[in-house]
Amino acid sequence: MSNSLKRKHTSTTTLDDFEPFWHLYLNTETVNFMLLSKIVKSIISPNEQENEAFKVFNDTFKNQPELALKALGLVGSKVLSETQKSLKTYFSNTKLIIRLKNYEPITMMKSIKANMYRKLVTVRGTVVRTSMARPLLLSTKFNCVKCGRDIIVDAIDGNYETPRKCYTTGCNSRIFNPDRTDSSQTKTIDWQQLRIQEKISDDRKEDGRMPRTVSVELTNDLTESVVPGDFVECTGKGRQKPNSLYCLYIDAIYISKAGDANDGNFGATSTSSSGFSHSDYEFIRQAYQHPNLFKLLVQSFSPAIFGQEMVKAGLLLGVFGARQRISSSKGSINIRHNPHILVVGDPGLGKSQMLIAAASIAPRGVYVCGSSGISTTGLTVTLVKETGSNDFALEAGALVLSDQGCCCIDEFDKMGSNYDALLEAMEQQSVSKSKTVSENLKMNSALLSRFDLVFILLDRPNAEKDKYLSEHVMALHSGVDKSVRVDWNSGFNSTDILSESSLSLQKRLQLAPNESLDLIPKKLLRVYIAYARKYVHPKLSSEAKAVLQQFYLDLRSKHKNDTTPITTRQLEALIRLGEARARAELREIVTELDAKDVIEIMNSSLLQTYEDEDGILDFTRSQMGSGMSKRSEINRFVSHLSKISQIRFNNIFTTDMLLSAAKEINADIGNFKDAIDRLNEQGFLVKKSNRVYQLTN
Repeated sequence: MSNSLKRKHTSTTTLDDFEPFWHLYLNTETVNFMLLSKIVKSIISPNEQENEAFKVFNDTFKNQPELALKALGLVGSKVLSETQKSLKTYFSNTKLIIRLKNYEPITMMKSIKANMYRKLVTVRGTVVRTSMARPLLLSTKFNCVKCGRDIIVDAIDGNYETPRKCYTTGCNSRIFNPDRTDSSQTKTIDWQQLRIQEKISDDRKEDGRMPRTVSVELTNDLTESVVPGDFVECTGKGRQKPNSLYCLYIDAIYISKAGDANDGNFGATSTSSSGFSHSDYEFIRQAYQHPNLFKLLVQSFSPAIFGQEMVKAGLLLGVFGARQRISSSKGSINIRHNPHILVVGDPGLGKSQMLIAAASIAPRGVYVCGSSGISTTGLTVTLVKETGSNDFALEAGALVLSDQGCCCIDEFDKMGSNYDALLEAMEQQSVSKSKTVSENLKMNSALLSRFDLVFILLDRPNAEKDKYLSEHVMALHSGVDKSVRVDWNSGFNSTDILSESSLSLQKRLQLAPNESLDLIPKKLLRVYIAYARKYVHPKLSSEAKAVLQQFYLDLRSKHKNDTTPITTRQLEALIRLGEARARAELREIVTELDAKDVIEIMNSSLLQTYEDEDGILDFTRSQMGSGMSKRSEINRFVSHLSKISQIRFNNIFTTDMLLSAAKEINADIGNFKDAIDRLNEQGFLVKKSNRVYQLTN
């Protein structure tokens, strides 16, 4: 707009030329016309060398943004008016809404204090609460009941005062009625309030601190432009709440989505519209050329945790995710594209550290702890009543804030009865873990079956492993870093160890004794993952399809006589993991080796989860949620039902009859409804209709 302004105006233009538009922007009783004249001159000046005028404009925009915006509105309205005349069209004078984009510098929320009052600031953060959009009163009309005079009253922040007396000569009436029928005199705008939460940086000094928040008010076209969970950049004026000197908020003049909260490049100057800088692309190019890229990624994932390569690989694949399948056909089934990972096991094995690492390297990661009393609304959305009004606001929970990212839930089994909120959400995206052995997990089978991989970590004595683990811990505490950090501008050493396809994935991921590996810093690893998720969308090759299909069919055939939980869910999980494995190395095709790698990871998960005390795979054990003690009770219950059916010559039972039979023998089967569902899933009971089951032979 600046070029057109310079063409249409000369240095002889005065503020009086804008008088037809004063009523749109100015209160002639309070405005500083001398300063306003300088600002207008700096905008329309044809000579950009007038540094003094531009300095006045810049300083005014920073310290008195309202006056600067009014000046821009005046000039813009005059330009629009002259353009209409040249086109021989006419529109009534309309107040222009000025939006300021890419205003810098970015202000940290800790710096927003009293000195920011009435100044222009730009902040970045995650939207955690939004109110309902509603009208905000700007002005209204009152009628004098005695003489009928109309009085226009301006509202401040939506609040107004009734006129105290009539100014008509000889009237002096103090009684007025609001006139709500004249819409031309009653002016309102759309209004909405947000709460933005800062992103805590990777600086360890920030660990353990509650994130700061700031309130933001949106008006006109900015309302409902963002939703909870969006990471935004907001420019606005610092203002104080009425009757309060301590509550500072931002009156927004511009807001937009600013990308992912954990972008490694976030806040840096980018030379492309994708959000990645040239240095990011250079790092990704060099990383792609690494001869053993997947091993490098796994070892760079939570390097403080010794070993556990298969678990790290599974969590890393969960963060990378699979290709999103978008179908435009009506009635198509939405198939989730990202894996869910569950890690359980003995304490002190680094499960929480690996979970925190997964949240920190995800493009958008949220970490919550189930033992801290998190509720269903804390996971999804909370409806909060706003202070001082009857309106309600939506406050985003962990799953909403991690949309299109990674939600990490620690102490998963201690969430109480809040699993229902996860059942549908887990068909979209989540990474979760727990602290206890799977047979003691207090969760139902429907939720447990949503996980693609279930790892159980057990602390078993192993002399060689304990030796390396103790050396690793001693090195951490002595300040010795056994892995050399990489200089990504120097390239890779040609002597890096090459992966051998003949070795198992477990062997390929392990570090050899005295082997050093250049690890990827967390910030660059986050950039790499963000790039892979955005641009790499792998598809299965024919060889990979054959390998995965054969593995699935073998599992089905080997356990066809069991009430096996091996279903198409496991096949879909293999496909998702295979696509994530290819995405980890920036490949568009899932190869046969990728398929074999994810099969090995799946085998490791199956062995840990379903292996009984004798080392035999028992698929009725964990996934259905019944341990050894519960199984004997359920078998006793089924035997009792069989005896009843023989006596009655009828194998049809209602739910009440089943409950009565369980009470007759005092069967300790836990939750009755879950027990009946398990028997139905395992084939002992067939559901004939609502609350009616048939006992199978």
